[in-house]
Amino acid sequence: MASVFTKIINGDIPSFKVAEDAQHYAFLDINPMMKGHVLVVPKVEVDYIFDLEDKIIAELNVFAKRVALAMEQVLPCKRVGMMVIGTEVPHAHIHLLPFTEEAQFDITRPRLEIKKEEMQSIAEQILLAFLQA
Repeated sequence: MASVFTKIINGDIPSFKVAEDAQHYAFLDINPMMKGHVLVVPKVEVDYIFDLEDKIIAELNVFAKRVALAMEQVLPCKRVGMMVIGTEVPHAHIHLLPFTEEAQFDITRPRLEIKKEEMQSIAEQILLAFLQA
């Protein structure tokens, strides 16, 4: 059975896409830790990130870097951090988190509720910056 991320990649579930290429897809997390929280996934469905082939994990990280650089252009942040926790969805993924203080990386804190229109605006801005890079 396809993971929720595979369904997002295939367009069966809507998403706020911020970047895509032939092997990867990046979209806003709908339960974000902070505004601009992005999930980066390989299009190949593998449960655990460290089970990915070396070439795939390397390319995923390079793609994530490009997305992070685009995020830095449009989001108010000091840096974009990267986190791999991924136990909720059986599909390898990287969290990209724009932050100003390390305390924002508390994964137990309540998630934000962001209106659909603002999510769409953030996604469009990141996608534009990604495409212009």
